[in-house]
Amino acid sequence: MNRQHFRCFAALLLASNLSVAAPGVVLAGQPAHDWKDASNFPTATPIKHVVVIFQENVSFDHYFATYPNAPNPAGEPAFYPRHGFLFPTPAVNGLTPSLLTSNPNSANPFRLDRSQASTCDQDHNYGAEQSAFDQGLMDKFPETVGVSESAFCNVSFSYGHLNGDLVMGYFDGNTVTALWNYAQAFSMSDNSYGTTFGPSTPGVLNLVAGNTFPATLSGAASSPKVVNAVGQTGTLDGDLDPTGDICSSTTTIQMGGQSIADLMIAKGITWGSFMGGFDLTVTNPDGSTGCKRQSPATPANGGPTADYIPHHAFFQYWPSTLNATHVRPNVGPALYGTSADTTSKHAYDTHDFFDALNAGNLPAVSFLKAPAYGDGHAGYSDPLLEQSFLVNTINAIQQSPFWDTTAIIISYDDSDGWYDHQMSPILNSSAITSPNQSQNGDNLNGVGKCGNGTPLKDNNGNLIEGRCGYGPRLPLLVISPWAKANFVDHSITDQSSIIRFIEDNWGLGRIGGGSYDALAGSLNNMFNFDKPEFRRKLILDPNSGEPVYNDFDNEARSVDVW
Repeated sequence: MNRQHFRCFAALLLASNLSVAAPGVVLAGQPAHDWKDASNFPTATPIKHVVVIFQENVSFDHYFATYPNAPNPAGEPAFYPRHGFLFPTPAVNGLTPSLLTSNPNSANPFRLDRSQASTCDQDHNYGAEQSAFDQGLMDKFPETVGVSESAFCNVSFSYGHLNGDLVMGYFDGNTVTALWNYAQAFSMSDNSYGTTFGPSTPGVLNLVAGNTFPATLSGAASSPKVVNAVGQTGTLDGDLDPTGDICSSTTTIQMGGQSIADLMIAKGITWGSFMGGFDLTVTNPDGSTGCKRQSPATPANGGPTADYIPHHAFFQYWPSTLNATHVRPNVGPALYGTSADTTSKHAYDTHDFFDALNAGNLPAVSFLKAPAYGDGHAGYSDPLLEQSFLVNTINAIQQSPFWDTTAIIISYDDSDGWYDHQMSPILNSSAITSPNQSQNGDNLNGVGKCGNGTPLKDNNGNLIEGRCGYGPRLPLLVISPWAKANFVDHSITDQSSIIRFIEDNWGLGRIGGGSYDALAGSLNNMFNFDKPEFRRKLILDPNSGEPVYNDFDNEARSVDVW
């Protein structure tokens, strides 16, 4: 196929498949209202827009253990690694034949089929995850973090793995098809980690602040989830809701120090936090509204799940960015994320993200959290529900006027305890003994011990315990015209590498106070900033995850057979 014929074919194919985008999304070529505000900020790279899609509870091996090889059974979406002369698909640090058949754990890893997408939730507490690591032997997962059922799951969804063995299960490109296709077309890492051990709230705090200290309790005199406390202030290593949020439970925390939002506000760049279920004025099809908005969940849940989960809320933990009653913006979507919005604290719903795109507006920095049913968390969500949210969102961004200057980063808050064979580098130590040692104390290389060095310090020079890390290995993908094509990055990064990229790109400086952003590895190796590696678009089907349109703006790539 020559270049001209390829372009004609591509144009026809795109026109036939635009229906996969989110309803009402703005398409390239439509006039934009306020988007130049973000585009005009000086940046260190060609990236003028960063969109962070923060998903839930997946270890690297749980989604990419056998990448790029999938068995492709009949009746399931297929994935084939690229074998052409240009951009052959590289292997990852995944599960070797020995790890698959002679694993040091009490059970071998096993493939979960697409029909088994709905699974039980595993144990993913700070101390339990360290116990699973067992001094780096990575051999105690079924006994320490594997569970057969939980508050979110009926035992029947263990698929016969009733002794904690389900934790060894993994999906492949026939189920997480979209993520494998994004990895093959753009850039992914096989050496990125949770900043610390532990569940969702530490993960989200590390994403936006690189810190889980200082956390001050409200509604209770003490909690095993706030460790090494002086009075009611210490380090958070468990899940607690933000103080002041109208949807929060009784025992809550408020964070001191700064988040990346404070740096963005000081610099005057546009930004937004887009949380599923945050808009309490919406009434769902089942009649639920307010903090009780809910949606159908994965079958393992046995019923609907709340759209909004307060302990996932990015910036609700800091007084400077708390929108306590979820007040709606006083401006229209064309001005979301700008200083003209003086009421919402830049805290929006995910539907507001698409409304803004449709109005020709994309803030310089956006943090997205799916409504809970679409965030991928085992027990109430699953990979197929997650895929639909991811694909519709990414399709919409690619078909907007902002695509040429955008980087989409897909990251995860924690591993859910799912097995991963790779021991993490311990860059920060801790020595916490907890009354509930298996859950909240350090356990990596002895009781009350994780690592052998000295913990990071706060602004007053005090050691900050309870933040041992890095934690489990997690997926990380960069989707952008400027991302390296079909590339696997082996550089060491963590959740706080994302805010470091934002800090460096917009010249924000560092957060301080012992934030991990000072240690974080760079994401730059996942990009080619000399020139975009083909101004490509990859439009996927949200149900199957398979490509429906590939736009390759280079003749050499168009003839390099997949």
